[in-house]
Amino acid sequence: MTALDRLIKHFERFPGIGSRQAKRFAFHLLTLPHEEVAEISELIRVIRASVTLCPSCQRFFSKEGTMEVCGICANTNRDNTKLVVVERDSDIDAIERSGIYDGFYFVLGGTVPLLDTQDTKKLRGGALKQLVEMRGPLGLREVILGFSINPDGENTSRYIEILLKEAIEKYTLKVSHLGRGLSTGSELEYADPETIKNALKNRS
Repeated sequence: MTALDRLIKHFERFPGIGSRQAKRFAFHLLTLPHEEVAEISELIRVIRASVTLCPSCQRFFSKEGTMEVCGICANTNRDNTKLVVVERDSDIDAIERSGIYDGFYFVLGGTVPLLDTQDTKKLRGGALKQLVEMRGPLGLREVILGFSINPDGENTSRYIEILLKEAIEKYTLKVSHLGRGLSTGSELEYADPETIKNALKNRS
């Protein structure tokens, strides 16, 4: 297998990228000036050293200075009564763009497929339980399940409700779901700010 073939195979492993797009990426790199290719290579090389996982919300962030948690988790002006649980980092960006939510987040790291026996140990369920147990006595009142409106998202919501059952009862937490501002089958990551705003306003 040639270097080009191996590169295409790597691109095919990216989320949502098929073989045709992977080939376009690889051939596009071949058209770039040497300096740009070198810069991309260097960015890939150093990204693991400059980006880290927030121990609180479990999202990736660029670490600066002595920062131990991301900017959102470090912001004392945010509403500590609310916690949105999402599938991936990009969902946080989508919700932030709506400008309506001012609480905290947790990135589960995936979903629980309805027709699959995926090992839920790959998800961050244990870390979510710990976070809720920590924030419960500190004023947490609502856990918002911010998953895409599709079968896998709904199945993941049920998984979270079972996972947090004891904490929900212990701290009298409200569990809410995004409202139907999001159409069935839509991905949260790609929803426009107005749609997400309506989904948060109409959560139930």
